[in-house]
Amino acid sequence: MQIRLQVNGQTHNLDIPSHHSLLDVLREELDLTGSKRGCDRGECGSCTVLLDGKPVYSCITLAAQVRGRSVVTVEGLANDGQLDPVQQAFLDEDGGQCGYCTPGFLMSARALLDTNPNPTDAEIREALSGNLCRCNAYGRILQSVRTAAERG
Repeated sequence: MQIRLQVNGQTHNLDIPSHHSLLDVLREELDLTGSKRGCDRGECGSCTVLLDGKPVYSCITLAAQVRGRSVVTVEGLANDGQLDPVQQAFLDEDGGQCGYCTPGFLMSARALLDTNPNPTDAEIREALSGNLCRCNAYGRILQSVRTAAERG
């Protein structure tokens, strides 16, 4: 099927199988490998991207469902070589231990801070509840989001 996708501000015209997930297209067609394949069931959050500003699991979202909508991946967070404040805070606070889950956490945190620039710890935990970290770096992840919020 022919599809036009808007990803990280760029329009892509692609010919893809109708059953391909957004994650398949991002990784295999567009070579945007920041979103990770984890569970393939929408349970771990490592594939999280922003769809019209809201976090979604790209592994369970059909690419055909995102026609005419804006997709932002972790590669789209930085601007002109400047890391997004969330990315910088995760670096500064060591929020990404092994790094596999980090892109998903970054996207969920970015979505939270876009709608709530001064969240409570409970609100941060709720916003990140769809993301799992096998390294158990949750304390540093929470601190990373707090730091990003403080920096604006």
